[in-house]
Amino acid sequence: MDSKPIDVGRQSYEDARDMVALGHTEELTRKFSPWSMFALCFSILGTWGTFAQDLSSGLTNGGAITILWGLVLVFICNLCVALSLGELCSAMPTALGQAFWMHSLWHTPTGRFASYICAWVNVFGWWTLNASLVAFATNFLLGIKLMYDPEWAGAGTGWVEFLVYFGIASLFTGFNLVACRNDKILPWFNNIVGIQFGALFIIFSLVLLICVGTKQGLEFQPPSFAFGAWINETGWPSGVVWFTGLVQAAYGLTAFDSVVHMIEELPNPKVNAPRAIYLSVVIGAVTGFIFMVVCLFCIQDVDTVINTPTGLPFMQLVQDAVGIKGTVVLMVLFTMNSLGQGISITTTGSRLTWSFARDNGLPFSKYIKRVNKKWKVPPQALLVQGFLITLVGLLYLFANTVLEAILSVATIALTVSYAMPILTLLIVGRDKLPAGGQFGLGRYGAVINWISVIYCAVTTVIFFFPGGPNPSGADMNYAIAVFGVMLVVAIGFWFIQGRKQYLRVDDSEQVVLEAIHLEDSYTEVPGPSHGGGKSLK
Repeated sequence: MDSKPIDVGRQSYEDARDMVALGHTEELTRKFSPWSMFALCFSILGTWGTFAQDLSSGLTNGGAITILWGLVLVFICNLCVALSLGELCSAMPTALGQAFWMHSLWHTPTGRFASYICAWVNVFGWWTLNASLVAFATNFLLGIKLMYDPEWAGAGTGWVEFLVYFGIASLFTGFNLVACRNDKILPWFNNIVGIQFGALFIIFSLVLLICVGTKQGLEFQPPSFAFGAWINETGWPSGVVWFTGLVQAAYGLTAFDSVVHMIEELPNPKVNAPRAIYLSVVIGAVTGFIFMVVCLFCIQDVDTVINTPTGLPFMQLVQDAVGIKGTVVLMVLFTMNSLGQGISITTTGSRLTWSFARDNGLPFSKYIKRVNKKWKVPPQALLVQGFLITLVGLLYLFANTVLEAILSVATIALTVSYAMPILTLLIVGRDKLPAGGQFGLGRYGAVINWISVIYCAVTTVIFFFPGGPNPSGADMNYAIAVFGVMLVVAIGFWFIQGRKQYLRVDDSEQVVLEAIHLEDSYTEVPGPSHGGGKSLK
């Protein structure tokens, strides 16, 4: 992840000039190194861990065939999406990301409205992704208790679930607020989480293989099962299940736009951001594939794993192979790493919330977009995001069906937000891509962009499918209703505020004044390894 040596002062100057060209001055410090940004993106994807959390979906929707070979297809398509977003963010490195790119490419009143909707979809996706990680951690913590006491009723009690959920959400928000007091804390924390995530991948793989290989009474599944088993417990025809089985892989390879929304805290983003995006997808897919192969070989009883009392098939799989005491240790480590992953998701979501408010897209934007001058962080954006995520958790007290629907919207919203700017680029013409980007797709760009759009369109439709045909009211997939409500809210705020204020923050005179101020803030000084450079006075 290391770039060739460059003059740091000059690079800082160029990064700041790029921000002015995009209509903003720098308010955040570029504290993340290329490695720490990759670690953040890799841990947020959390591919092998996400696959483990969502193992039930893969096992019941096609089994090994969709888990492994569906992953190969999803990886190829997601890599195209990652490369497409990498090209766009290299040309326009700003934290608002997808919505800003749409507005820049489609600079009309209609384009501004479409950009506003894209921003809401993207922000909503990150809020619900944050909430879903909190819910996953809640389920795993309570699941550890259930391993020891399967009859414990507390795990299904709404107020117990909400209290655990609230505590985790508060931890995510509070840690980010405290960590921002020092520029080094968040990058180092993400380095640790990324390394730990890689180490746990090795530990879990080795422990499962060694236990199944050495314990009496345990045996590996045959290769015909691990690589070719077809399991359909949905009621859908096999052709439909092939597509619904892609959901597990799609969920595990989503959220690589985290780099985009953290891009104003990364030096030389035109080079480093695209690299972090596509490398996280590649390494995530490789580790995810390997780990799923290990899990499929180590399953002892498929029915027991799918119908486990804890409702967490991965936990049952580990318990069958390792035993209850070893499983508790591993699950605690797994959950601790999920907490670290959630802190990184909270960081990213807050930056997107702040950038949307900076462009006057949110209610109370004037309050939310404030950056603490001492800490160089938007504390109000963190607090507002934490409050909204906590509100989602209140549904534990009333309707789990609605809660599950809201959480399932995360992948849908993020996927839609990826497709919108890529489709816009194809419609207006790839020649409209701003010059200056240092990562391009060249003659393959149109093909890669079209694969991305088609993939996003197909998977979005699949995400709205219920678990089986003719579902009862309790088994319906209400994600489409939640997504529809979100669109109604976004359109409502457009007429109330957005059409007047969104992306109308700087007129040409203000940009010129900012550019003059920026030029005056720097002076030429000799560089240690170059003929000259720029540094602050």
